Amino acid sequence: MKDIKNPIETEKQEWRKQQTKRRLKTWLTIFSPICLLLIWQFLSQSGLIDARFFPPPTAIISTFIELLTSGELFHHINISLFRIFAGFLLGVIPGVIIGLCMGLYAPIRHFISPLIMALMPIPTLALLPIILIIFGIGEMSKVVTIAGSVFFPVVINTVAGVISIDSIYLDVAKNYGASRKDFFLKIALPGSLPVMLEGIQMGQAIALLTIVAAEMMGARSGIGYLIWTSYSAFLLKEMFVGLILISFFGYIFSLLLRGLQRKLIPWR
Repeated sequence: MKDIKNPIETEKQEWRKQQTKRRLKTWLTIFSPICLLLIWQFLSQSGLIDARFFPPPTAIISTFIELLTSGELFHHINISLFRIFAGFLLGVIPGVIIGLCMGLYAPIRHFISPLIMALMPIPTLALLPIILIIFGIGEMSKVVTIAGSVFFPVVINTVAGVISIDSIYLDVAKNYGASRKDFFLKIALPGSLPVMLEGIQMGQAIALLTIVAAEMMGARSGIGYLIWTSYSAFLLKEMFVGLILISFFGYIFSLLLRGLQRKLIPWR
């Protein structure tokens, strides 16, 4: 007779395999940027690429430390993060509310959809002159520019998420006399979360793209301003510091949203 495997031992072996796979993925995630930096360092120091245009990472790190200790970098980071978070929230919250309304109520969807379809193809930066006329050259114009870029992917994905909910849940809620509040909070919101969060994920990436462009065009501080002024003065190490910071924040924000997604929809 064949030995009957202990189910507990089998579960332990499966768990160990999953843990090994997770550790391997983590190491690969850490190793890939380190590998890129090592290759960059080698190419720059060996002269295979021009160090004037692509300074070695060690020189960029040294410049980063100098900017950090002087306090200049903290100023730019704080300003940019404030604009990003304020614009992100100003775009996400109305996007979710309007998206839920459009998904639940066909008349609202048919009324608002043409406006969204007409405005969405226009780059938000193309509207920057109008935004500056309305809101001035202060912080509000940058926040509104980011909010406008974030709003469209969030609202469209939220509508798609609500529409994709199985109609049986809506019918059951109607039969049991669910209120509008219940429709929003207990059916539409949880049912649309998977698709909605993908839209929010897109929104945070677009927010970073927009803040850099907006700060290049109409600001006197921020990471985008640092990148543009450094490029204009041919201070390429400072420029690369700004570029790497944007990349770093994009990666961190993406990880945070993925973690939130796992908490809110663990079945996905």
